[in-house]
Amino acid sequence: MLSAAGSVIQCHCSCSNMASSSLGRRLVACLLNVSEARRKDLVETVAKAALYNTEGVRREGTTVLNIFNDHDYNRSVITIVASIDLIREAVLSACEKACGLIDMCAHRGVHPCMGAVDLIPIYPLGEEVRAEDCAKEARAVAQGLTERVQGTSAFLFGWADSPLQRGLAQRRKEMGWFKKTPDLLAIEPDMGPQPQRRFGLTGVGASPYVMNCNVTINTQDIAMGRGIATAIRESTPGGLPGVQVLALPHEGAVEIACNVESVKGSPPSHMTAGEPWPSFSIDGQPYCHAPASLITARVSELAGRQGVGTKGTALVGFTPHECRGLAELALSQGIAEFWKEQRRIRM
Repeated sequence: MLSAAGSVIQCHCSCSNMASSSLGRRLVACLLNVSEARRKDLVETVAKAALYNTEGVRREGTTVLNIFNDHDYNRSVITIVASIDLIREAVLSACEKACGLIDMCAHRGVHPCMGAVDLIPIYPLGEEVRAEDCAKEARAVAQGLTERVQGTSAFLFGWADSPLQRGLAQRRKEMGWFKKTPDLLAIEPDMGPQPQRRFGLTGVGASPYVMNCNVTINTQDIAMGRGIATAIRESTPGGLPGVQVLALPHEGAVEIACNVESVKGSPPSHMTAGEPWPSFSIDGQPYCHAPASLITARVSELAGRQGVGTKGTALVGFTPHECRGLAELALSQGIAEFWKEQRRIRM
């Protein structure tokens, strides 16, 4: 399976067997998005703040599975996993550190963003974690951030956005996140003051797991990329369920950057050929998400019609099953900085 950095981890054990472990029953993941990637030591400092207190003492029951850095986007994703009872302090400590080190006034990158800490999503991994548990923690994190770091602001999405429960894409559109130069003065955050340029605005929420799958096409034609993005987007007739897409210039090519949201119910019957759709349950309700292989195949097909090939696919983080399985492994072996270990571990 591909890791976030594109390296291969051999997984010879069953993720379903892992899922039966009592250790994993109350686990949640936070895929913390920060607006810095070109100073990797800074990003590692933020990750370590989730793992150790200010005295350097390790927080028990918390691990960072992966750090994904993208130089062109100038954006990193830090995968933090802990029990629902421990996640808040780990995430807030990392956010506090990030806000002290990242100044949005100086940020440059091709990926849309609004905040030094741009996104704080909380996803349930264990069967004993309810949607409302994640919503409660997300709201507490948003409040804690605005209290700990004066001048920070947040908007809520997903289960944390009560009672409307608007999705991330809708909330980002409402906040102007997709604009090249968002108008901070026009924004009314859910928590905190009017957004300030230094910290910007942070999205905080909870939802079923969202996988990030990026497919690079071998062209610099951004219009072609946007056409492909439109074709596979969930909102397009015939698009892929749960898939939200941007086409962005990336390392001399075009990346079809997909947020792959988990959808309630079973996979569409006409899309079940090939790799099975990974599935899981939350509050007794079944969820599934489109597999990376399906997204890659669809992008390859659409690009191929125009004589363009693909250069590769990268997963930012893991599938939900992989995330839980690796977290159980890391926590059972007491590995806090798992991102340093993952390339050599054979399971």
